[in-house]
Amino acid sequence: MDAILVEVTRGALVESTHAGAAVVVDTAGRAVFAAGDVMAPVFPRSAVKALLALPLVETGAADRLGLTDAELALACSSHSGEIAHERAALGMLRKAGRDETCLECGVQWPSNTKAARALAAEGITPTALHNNCSGKHAGFICLACDQQTDPAGYVDPDHKTMRTVTAALSATTGTRLDASNRAIDGCSIPTFAIPLHALALAFARFGSGVGLSADRALAASRLRRAVAANPFMVAGTNRFDTRLMTALGARVFSKTGAEGVFCAALPELGLGLAVKCRDGAGRAAEVATAALVDRFLKPNNPDFAALLRPELHNWAGTKVGEIRPAAALLG
Repeated sequence: MDAILVEVTRGALVESTHAGAAVVVDTAGRAVFAAGDVMAPVFPRSAVKALLALPLVETGAADRLGLTDAELALACSSHSGEIAHERAALGMLRKAGRDETCLECGVQWPSNTKAARALAAEGITPTALHNNCSGKHAGFICLACDQQTDPAGYVDPDHKTMRTVTAALSATTGTRLDASNRAIDGCSIPTFAIPLHALALAFARFGSGVGLSADRALAASRLRRAVAANPFMVAGTNRFDTRLMTALGARVFSKTGAEGVFCAALPELGLGLAVKCRDGAGRAAEVATAALVDRFLKPNNPDFAALLRPELHNWAGTKVGEIRPAAALLG
């Protein structure tokens, strides 16, 4: 059964609620916090991009191609399509001897309004570089080219590169991934339904290295450092992940997924967390994630505090309410 995770107030009253499940797991797989049905499979969508990027680093491909930390952060990202994101994705592709025509994620307008309006004002049509998943896809292409595999069709489940990154996801989550729990993500790669508990365990492992091979643990550490040093690249202007990791640095690795999913690692505690808001509301998943970070890390940081109870304002700028964690996350 789902739990009420987040409340939305108007004035002194609760106007709306968001239900779902949330879990925090240690490296042994022990749940140190749970609310709702945490064993129900969910599609993590973009929340697991860092796990899919592990082979890019552990195979040595990132080093051989000379990928920068900013580019590695982009490989883990769901970016806003801003200029720095677009340029980094293209830079990755060029290091592999390719260009944007190799991307199979589809064309998307930047989700950042300013960036989208700038393109429109100049009469420029967006390309696949502006797709929020172009960094992840550029990473796949880099891995394929480094391994001397033709990247064409890399989104197919049976492509060698996709088999490699899927195996990394399976190993870190401890979940069998096959046609029985596979669907197609928004960017055309496979996405797999995985229990929320298993996702949290994967991020406990990703954050600590416990339960990973030596090479994979080093790869996870490098990706965490890259993102901590370049939080803008993993999301963008005023985005939750960027704001959270700018405020707390390497103490948190967080990653949004579509449809109300969030995953995060708390490396210093050896904990991983996963959230699913059943109605798919990203605003609720963000607040639930912030509440769990607050519960376990107890950060004393005003920039973080703003993420915990974001204010709601009307068009005149008047505060009318807030989004706040519900009792299930605060007990």
